[in-house]
Amino acid sequence: MSKALLGRKIGMSRYFTEEGKNVPVTVIQAGPCFVTQIKSKNDHGYSAIQIGFEDVEPGRTTMPLIGHDAKAGVSPKKFHREVRLDEDAKDAQLGQQLTVEVFEGTKFVDVVGVSKGKGFQGTMKRHNFKGLCASHGTERKHRSPGSIAGHATNRGTGPKPKKGKKMAGHMGAERVTARNLDVVEIQPERNILLVKGAVPGPNGGLLFVRTSVRLGRSKQLAVSGKKKN
Repeated sequence: MSKALLGRKIGMSRYFTEEGKNVPVTVIQAGPCFVTQIKSKNDHGYSAIQIGFEDVEPGRTTMPLIGHDAKAGVSPKKFHREVRLDEDAKDAQLGQQLTVEVFEGTKFVDVVGVSKGKGFQGTMKRHNFKGLCASHGTERKHRSPGSIAGHATNRGTGPKPKKGKKMAGHMGAERVTARNLDVVEIQPERNILLVKGAVPGPNGGLLFVRTSVRLGRSKQLAVSGKKKN
C-alpha cells in the first residue's frame, strides 16, 4: 500500500540531535486517516485507495458523502483524497485506520499544501523586479514595472498582453509541493511527524504527505547507503 496521509500543519520548531546540532523542523499532525474506498484495475481501470481525514458534523456535509463513508464503516469525514497505486491494494480493507506509523523506515517525504495568500501584489513583490532608479528625475514611480513591451496576444494581434506576462496580480494561494524533506522523527502516540525545513501553507493548513516520488542524486545515494564520489 502507498505510504500517504492527510494531516494538519501545527507549526515550526527546532530539534536537537544527539550531537547537539540544531535542526529546524515543521511539526505535522499526520492522520489518523481511514480507507473509505478501494479501486481496482478490473472494476475501475486503475488501482487506488481513497483516504478520509478529520470528522465532520453530519449537518456540515452532504448526504452522498455521508452514505459513501458509511459504506466503509466510518463516520463522516471532512477531507477525502485518492492515492494512486501501481498494483491493486490486496492488504487494504474498508474502514482501515492509517496512522503516522506508515512512514516508519521512510527517509524522505513530499509535502503538498496550499501556499499563503498574499492578495493583489505589484511586480516587485510578485516577480522580484528591481523597480526604477531612485535618483533625481524619477518622480513617484520607483516601484513601477517599466515597459511591458507590445500588447499582443500569442497570435500576434489583440489589445491584451500575452499569457504569462509578468505583471501585477494575485499572489499566493497556489498548490505547492515541497520535495524530498528529511523525516527527522515520528511520534506514533501523538500522530506527530517532524520533517526538516518549511512546508507550504499557514499553521493549521491541510497537508498531503507522501513518500518522495523523485529523489535527487545525493539523496538517492543516502537511501542506497553508498558514498558520494
